[in-house]
Amino acid sequence: MGILSSTNSKATISDYSVGKPSFAVVPAGHCQFGEEWTSVALNKVDQISEDTKVFTFKTPDTSKPLNLPTCACILARAGKDTEGNPFIRPYTPVSSNSMIGEFELMVKIYPDGNLSQHMDRMKVGDKMDFKHIKFNVKRQYPFGVKHIAMLVGGTGITPMVQALHAVLGNADDATKVTMLYGSQKSDQILCEKVLADWAEEFPDQLSVTHVLSQEPEDSAWTGERGFINEKLIKEHFPAPGSDVSIFVCGPPPMYNALCGARGEEEVSGVLAELGYSKEEVTKF
Repeated sequence: MGILSSTNSKATISDYSVGKPSFAVVPAGHCQFGEEWTSVALNKVDQISEDTKVFTFKTPDTSKPLNLPTCACILARAGKDTEGNPFIRPYTPVSSNSMIGEFELMVKIYPDGNLSQHMDRMKVGDKMDFKHIKFNVKRQYPFGVKHIAMLVGGTGITPMVQALHAVLGNADDATKVTMLYGSQKSDQILCEKVLADWAEEFPDQLSVTHVLSQEPEDSAWTGERGFINEKLIKEHFPAPGSDVSIFVCGPPPMYNALCGARGEEEVSGVLAELGYSKEEVTKF
């Protein structure tokens, strides 16, 4: 698959797939990117929906995997604003450490997204700066619970894919995973196919429920509509105190409503009202 057209023109949708779950867990402290910015080249671009692309970059040492710890993110830097300041955003790869010499970032191209717009214009061979800092290392594998419940919104799916690589890719791990995944429309669900494939392959371990907030009323969608709420959480998630850990990743309004702001250690919102403790909730 070669370079695909920009979202500003008629896009060719690729048959890109994350592939099967791959257990390639690496402890924190071994990532090829460190505290200093390192420039690497773009190797390939796959357009996977009208507004989403997968960018494959080379690693600094192409003989080795990226070696990013589970669910962690890297910081990307490119472009400049009107005052000359570069745009910086966190991204979690959808590829695992089983990929040698490359890593894959799934990026939604927002009309007003400064960095995503810059990436949308990149060509193979163009370079981008990356680094990895300790602050961006969150919950690590093994997760140590019988049940993981995931609250996901939009591009927040990427660290969850990393967690699923670790759990489902390890034949000795029987952890159950239940996901509530909020998107706007049915044609904007990121990783929809990989989640469906993995849920079919691991029916006793993985359950995914999609919730759409802006799906047209006259569409063929028969699933959940609206937003992830108390009713859906009570219906699908294990009760507090039942050896469960809740992973949350999504846009700020989702954090505010369900668990409290990402930077706040305490849990508030719906999860607090339902009785979940801060020890049971991880905000990515």
